Amino acid sequence: MSATLTASSANAMLGSVNAAFGGQRASRNSASAQGAAHVAEASVDSRNLLQGQKVVTIAHNGVLYRLQATKLGKLILTK
Repeated sequence: MSATLTASSANAMLGSVNAAFGGQRASRNSASAQGAAHVAEASVDSRNLLQGQKVVTIAHNGVLYRLQATKLGKLILTK
């Protein structure tokens, strides 16, 4: 069984990540323009993406991708 990650559920998860980073969104372009040495990137726990499933389908720019967790704990992303 696989679950499909929609844009709205992905945005909700990223909103949670955004909140975890203090509600500030980092931009590589604006940070480099300000001379910042390091920009925090958003991070999403794979358990939140997989939601207890072994496989999820991710829709990105009209293309479906498959994210699969292996028995060895690795992730495989295929088109």
